[in-house]
Amino acid sequence: MSAKIFIFFSLTLFLVFCKANASNITKILNQYPDFSTFNDYLSKTGLATDINSRQTITVLVVDNGNISPLSGKSDAAIKKILSVHVILDYYDTKKLENLPNKTAILTTLYQSSGQATGQQGFLNATDVSTGSVAIGSAAKGESLGANLVKSIASQPFNVSVLQISTLIIPLGIDNTTSKNSTSPSASPTPASSPKKSPSPKKSPPSDSPSSSTSPGSPPKPSDTPTADAPANDSPSEGTTLQLSLFVVFIIVSSTLWLVSTI
Repeated sequence: MSAKIFIFFSLTLFLVFCKANASNITKILNQYPDFSTFNDYLSKTGLATDINSRQTITVLVVDNGNISPLSGKSDAAIKKILSVHVILDYYDTKKLENLPNKTAILTTLYQSSGQATGQQGFLNATDVSTGSVAIGSAAKGESLGANLVKSIASQPFNVSVLQISTLIIPLGIDNTTSKNSTSPSASPTPASSPKKSPSPKKSPPSDSPSSSTSPGSPPKPSDTPTADAPANDSPSEGTTLQLSLFVVFIIVSSTLWLVSTI
């Protein structure tokens, strides 16, 4: 009987350990009716499952009043667009408001899908003024059309849910014109520059996020951001929690084992 109790208790602790850092984006957003439409799209497209399978994630959500650009689009197109709103790292408001060099290029879930072309799978986040962060597609010719509004929920350092003012729809992601490309005149300028000077041919714009200036109209930072350069110490705290739980599991299991053998 003692052995059975030991096995049962050990399995229980193991399950607690496995679920310690688990999260469910659908359950999180269920607590906030203002994001019910966004939440429904996550479930309908299957994107919620992809998000829940990740341990470290940031989801940029848009409220019901600003989700209308998705209306009438196919599930495939909606999934692509919303995948751009999922950053593969933990970012809270404090981290975004204190970006190195005031700007950063962030990798999204859409980039990991293998469907992105150019820099469609990356976001540009730039601190445009004190306490104000503009976010937009890092694709060439795009503007930073969305603003960081506030934090909705967070589970440091695994899951962060941040509200932004409007959807980010990279140009061509659904074979239509981007909703956030409000300044089409920005594109012709770089297109004509090679004729004026041959120097750009030595360093053509790269599809890699590691060598790009801010793609939008907001003020350009003096230093080029490094692509998706997360603070490496953040995920380590989540790892510390896992290790602590594992140590507790070993201690309790060993104690029960000794008791069962007496």
